[in-house]
Amino acid sequence: MPTTRAILFVSISITACVLLGCRPAVDRTVEEMIDHVYPVEPTATLSVSNRDGSIRVYAAGSETRSVRVEAVKKAYSPERLKAISVQVSAQPSSISIETIYPPNSDAGFSDRSGTVDYVIVIPHTIRISKLELTNGEMQLDGIRSDEARAQLGNGRLFAHNCFGNLNLSLKTGNLAIVYEWWEEREFSIHATIQDGNAFAYIPTEAAFHLIAHTATGKIANDFAEKEQRRTEPINKIDMLVGGGGKTTFQFETQDGNVKIAEHNP
Repeated sequence: MPTTRAILFVSISITACVLLGCRPAVDRTVEEMIDHVYPVEPTATLSVSNRDGSIRVYAAGSETRSVRVEAVKKAYSPERLKAISVQVSAQPSSISIETIYPPNSDAGFSDRSGTVDYVIVIPHTIRISKLELTNGEMQLDGIRSDEARAQLGNGRLFAHNCFGNLNLSLKTGNLAIVYEWWEEREFSIHATIQDGNAFAYIPTEAAFHLIAHTATGKIANDFAEKEQRRTEPINKIDMLVGGGGKTTFQFETQDGNVKIAEHNP
């Protein structure tokens, strides 16, 4: 009888392993934090590249004269963690951050190359020449510079209370642009998505030029007048909201929907 139970237990264990995958009960990562402050001019240029993880950029007040870079490296072994390198080249007029990963091994699914999560605090007028991330999440908060370029391969892209010129590009995933209040400033947001949805959350009193187009999806626009709202789906918009103002929002999606939501601050 004990032998029968043992055989039954082994059979169940093998079946569970095949169906669920054999792996340790707990996946433990090792981490390392890097935290440095670099003095810069308010109109300096920032460039960041990363492969896996996240890039979050927060703009500080006009009195800020430095860039703070906090990077958290994560991997599944100390060897892998050590092999991931964060390289920063900083001058008063420019700062460049590059993430170097070890080459992938031939181990297939057992190869865990790790991630790097960035939190970067900058002067709000700094020029962002490049934010580049292959997989993960990207966020821009409070940006007011004349130029900010962000490119994400796969994941989620979020812009919050940004009153500067943003050029956003997303290959696969979702994009959200949110304003908790509105300011009459001259700026433009241009977002391009290959496969995914775009969402904008804009105060009722905002004045802007809205341009939106989707090749295969549909557009929902809370700012459209009642007589302009149709029962059939639309895939293209070019209109002035609140007289047009000084702001332009332009959304282009290849395969996805666009939602422009109105809210009261």
